[in-house]
Amino acid sequence: MYYFDNAATSFPKPQKVYDKMLEAMMEYGANPGRSGHKLALRAGREIFNTRQLLSELFGIGDPLDIAFTFNCTESLNIGIQGILKPGDHVVTTSMEHNSVLRPIKALERYGVEHTIVWADEKGRLAKEGIEAAIKQNTALIVMTHMSNLLGTIMPITEVGMLARSKGIPFLVDAAQSAGVVSIDVVRDNIDILAFPGHKGLFGPQGTGGIYVRKGISLEPLTYGGTGSASYSMIQPEIMPDMLESGTPNAPGIAALGEGIKFIKETGVMKIRKHEEDLLQHFLEESKNIEGIKIYGPENTIEQLGVAAFNLRDMDSSHLAYILSEEYGILARPGLHCAPLAHETIGTTEQGAVRFSFGIFNDHTEIEHAIKALREISRQI
Repeated sequence: MYYFDNAATSFPKPQKVYDKMLEAMMEYGANPGRSGHKLALRAGREIFNTRQLLSELFGIGDPLDIAFTFNCTESLNIGIQGILKPGDHVVTTSMEHNSVLRPIKALERYGVEHTIVWADEKGRLAKEGIEAAIKQNTALIVMTHMSNLLGTIMPITEVGMLARSKGIPFLVDAAQSAGVVSIDVVRDNIDILAFPGHKGLFGPQGTGGIYVRKGISLEPLTYGGTGSASYSMIQPEIMPDMLESGTPNAPGIAALGEGIKFIKETGVMKIRKHEEDLLQHFLEESKNIEGIKIYGPENTIEQLGVAAFNLRDMDSSHLAYILSEEYGILARPGLHCAPLAHETIGTTEQGAVRFSFGIFNDHTEIEHAIKALREISRQI
């Protein structure tokens, strides 16, 4: 099996991630923060340990500014819906995932306006486009750090500086970049950071988180029990309790901590370099395949870990099916929940096949993929 779908969920995980999740379920599978007994306290300590590891990874001063969620989609909804009010305006881009586009579209019914800044045909975005879109009532700028379709890296540091100078909250979707690209919320002027646990952080599915800078006020998406201030019917206003209602995924969060330890031991730069090398290998070899069309910047300076392509006029789902059934290559076809990104590069009808590489892929797998695509090209 050749797994090239790491942009959806990284697989496999480091062995310690699996071991930790099983240990958490079997040895201290109690509700953290809800009881005073030793199992609940142990589960709470494990969750705090992961919170602390995340704060170190992202340059966050206070671990309590991070709230755990069940995925990046929930985090983005908390950030978008928690900030925007009727009469507000939000700026976003054409390279966004539906986890950004759909919440913004849904808020139209409540009188929230939006402007979409379009990237060029390679998926690249200029800070000037964001600046030109800002209005007097702009209350939020939200953008992806790295395109899930093309792997194009967006200028979040520059946009963060712009947003800070205008006093506009800046929300970054780190669904594809967390664990692979250096993120520092202070350096990058990030006010809200949404991230998944199950992709580049090597955690299990059902894990994610959101960082909210002190001084940023937002409304919770969910209200309920937090294990704190139980005497009050009002949601706590302190972080992370404000955003963590209900029983958390304690085994998943504990296992996520092991994924972050793996990143710290391996090094973010080493992980990035490995993905760059794999992408460069694929880009160089694929140029010799007749009928292939590669999308994106096609270099490892502006693009990372993802290659989107089509083969002549073959439907992308059909091509992915052949790759899976005949060659054991697992990839993602279609529109990748990013319809405007496909409109940007002109693949709305055909879609595209996406290869997304990870630390556990190697160059022999790239060679196998090139051989497969070359054989398919000769047959059609």
